[in-house]
Amino acid sequence: VQLQASGGGLVQTGDSLRLSCAASGESLDYYAIGWFRQAPGKEREGVLAISPSDGSTFVADSVKGRFTISSDNAKNTVYLQMNNLKPEDTGVYYCALDDSGWLNLDDFEYDYWGQGTLVTVSS
Repeated sequence: VQLQASGGGLVQTGDSLRLSCAASGESLDYYAIGWFRQAPGKEREGVLAISPSDGSTFVADSVKGRFTISSDNAKNTVYLQMNNLKPEDTGVYYCALDDSGWLNLDDFEYDYWGQGTLVTVSS
């Protein structure tokens, strides 16, 4: 499985941004897809995860109410919609696949990782 994350960029506080995670090599239907982020000097943090097969999601408290996750199974792509961005959302965002299908935000559970896309939120 190969994952390609894209959509990062430089935005201002309060702006919105949508990240995409396109998968190739496998259908996403039976796996869990997670978005993680890593800010400079900090540990990687799980943000949201989705089971594309039924649309169920898992959301970290830090982004609840601002970020949502969705999937387009026909395109084999998962999206991270980020609204009302804050400077503390700055970091490299990664998508990853857990081939057990278990919905979680534990990065050690994830087996395949995309290359990351940088999101910078200016104040």
